[in-house]
Formats: sequence, structure tokens, C-alpha cells
Amino acid sequence: MPLPKISTPTYELVLPSSNKKIKYRPFLVKEEKVLILAMESQDTSTVANAVKDVLASCILSRGVKVEKLSTFDIEYLFLNIRGKSVGEKIEVMVTCPDDGKTQVPKSINIDSIKVKSDENHSRDIKLDDNYTLRMKYPSLMEFIKNNFSTAEMGVDDTFDLISSCIEQVYSEEESWTSEDCTKKELSQFLEQLNSNQFKEIEKFFETMPKLSHTVKVTNPNTKVESEIVLEGLQNFFG
Repeated sequence: MPLPKISTPTYELVLPSSNKKIKYRPFLVKEEKVLILAMESQDTSTVANAVKDVLASCILSRGVKVEKLSTFDIEYLFLNIRGKSVGEKIEVMVTCPDDGKTQVPKSINIDSIKVKSDENHSRDIKLDDNYTLRMKYPSLMEFIKNNFSTAEMGVDDTFDLISSCIEQVYSEEESWTSEDCTKKELSQFLEQLNSNQFKEIEKFFETMPKLSHTVKVTNPNTKVESEIVLEGLQNFFG
């Protein structure tokens, strides 16, 4: 007689970038194994394929392309898919800011962790009186580098990231899309910008929507109470 099949619960969430409701299921042991083996390989493309395949398997709604989702959509998905596989709450260790060393365990309800947006955030960056730069959000590969790579990000990596996030340059009369440009042309375009213009691009990344949750913590040694803002997937899973 064959062993019984265990039913897997399904859940729903709303993608932050599009407000589209999708159905998903938690990770299974076989998918945890795939991720662990991929991470042990320390090969970025292997990890990328593993994350993509695992997320695609766990997303039950049709028409969702993981590689097309923004970084914060993927983080939110990963948080919920990984989180629901271990329960409704996740346990994190937070460092007390008053002494910078004492760590305190905190239990956080997954449903309370949201993607927060900055009211000053904009995808359109006005470069001068004539031209505006429209940005798009980083996608799957950037999610991999941020959460599964041990390599430090160099200057060339930063420029590659920014170039990959250029969607369009436009004026009232003309428009250029990134699809019509080579990687070299996009890089040269960035290099001609002045410091203030480049700072506006940096601001786009700094204010980009991200996972965020505020926790209150009391240092057991000093009895000082503090509020800590946890941001990004690494703060919730390490």
C-alpha cells in the first residue's frame, strides 16, 4: 500500500507593486533542499535558477513571471512562502541600539511585516530642464545578490545595477528606451551626469519600497527601551 499524500495549505497575498492578488503555498522539504544545495555551490547562476524554480513552484496563480517581478515583490513573496512553512510567526535576534551589542530574541507575526513606501519616492528623475530619466525596479538577479551572495558590490557592479534599472530617457519631443540602447551606451550616459544628478538616482534606490517592521525592545542589562526598524529580507531571516 502506498504512503498517504499530505495536503498542503494554500494562502493569498497582494503583490505590493501591482496590487494583484495571487495564491501560493509554503516551501516543501524538497524545495528547502534545492535551495540549500544551490547556496552550498556558491554559484550565483545556480542560486538564481534554484530561487526562480522554487518560487515558480510555490506560486499557484497563473501568469506570474518571477523574473519580471520587482525586488520588493520577490522579498515579500519569499518572506511569506518561507515564513508560512515554519508557522505564522518568525523568531529574530535584534541588537539593542543603546549598547550596540546585546542581542534580544523577538517574535514577529508575518502578517505584520509590510512593504513600506517613501512618500518622496519617484520613478521619474528630472535631470535638467529638458530631460527626464524614468527608472524601473531591480528584479530577480538583484534579489539574489542582496540575499544569497557573499561578494562585495564594487563600482562596476553599482553602475551595472543602475544601468539595468534605466527604463527610459525622455523629453517633450523625444524618447529613448533602454531596449534600444547597448549596455555600453547606458553606461556612457550615466558617466556624463554631474554629482547632483547622480545623487537623485541614488535617492531612487534609497527610497525604493522595502520590507519594514518596527519592534520595541528592552535591553535586559541596561533596562533601556528602544524602537528598531527592521528592513529588507535579511533582517527577518539572516
